Amino acid sequence: MSQRFNAFKVVAVSALLVLCTVGGAVQAQPTFGNPSPTAGTSTSNSANAAADAAAYREVEYSNKARRGPALIVIPGEIKSNNANFTQRFLPNNIADFAELELSNANFPVLERTNLGPLVNEISLAYNLGDPAAARKTMQMGKLKTTKWIVKFDILKAEQIAENKKGFDGRAVGGLLSIFGGGSMAGSAASTVAGSVQTGDSTGVWLIGMRFKIMDANTTEQVAQGYKDLKMEVGATSTSVMGVSDSAKGGVGLDTMVQRLVQTLVWDIDAKYK
Repeated sequence: MSQRFNAFKVVAVSALLVLCTVGGAVQAQPTFGNPSPTAGTSTSNSANAAADAAAYREVEYSNKARRGPALIVIPGEIKSNNANFTQRFLPNNIADFAELELSNANFPVLERTNLGPLVNEISLAYNLGDPAAARKTMQMGKLKTTKWIVKFDILKAEQIAENKKGFDGRAVGGLLSIFGGGSMAGSAASTVAGSVQTGDSTGVWLIGMRFKIMDANTTEQVAQGYKDLKMEVGATSTSVMGVSDSAKGGVGLDTMVQRLVQTLVWDIDAKYK
């Protein structure tokens, strides 16, 4: 009897351990459902396609295997007067993108958050081209190993073109009502025609960015480069008999700036490492 009881205990304990293990595995692998009620519909597919086009795309830099010189990214300048752009971006935002991409390209980047108030002194010294102030600042701690100071400037950000077109069926509906002579067919045709509303609009932006590499000890310019990219934003809408369909998409300003940074970092990685 005791042998059977002991065997039962072994089986029970083993089963309990298996359940605990399985339960732990389930808890360690949470599942995430899609709460959207429109998932799988045409509107969802179109919206997700537009979002995928603007999603972050990692770049495989050609010389990533080779370690680059130690550097610091300082906030650049935004020389555009476009209010839509300047309200959204600050030089620090662009420097954050640059630190990310330069790190991905295997450049040792000393983050500005580790420098504290020294960032302003460093930026002032290199923007003024003051080698004495630069050398004095760069003799501190981790700054001694820094070879380059890099900055990214926005030189251009403007909407260079905009085109709109559309159709309003109310005028046509009115004519059909007049020529229909008050008949039911004429009234129905005028109602349908009057309900038709269509519209298309397209705007094209041109954004230009420059990078500058400066020697950390002398403030002399080592290299510079410039790229500009075109961005198109469009919207279309149609409405007939109360049934509407609309879409809006294109790469946004944030994505555009990040891809410009990636393009310039590609040049830095390929030519100046």
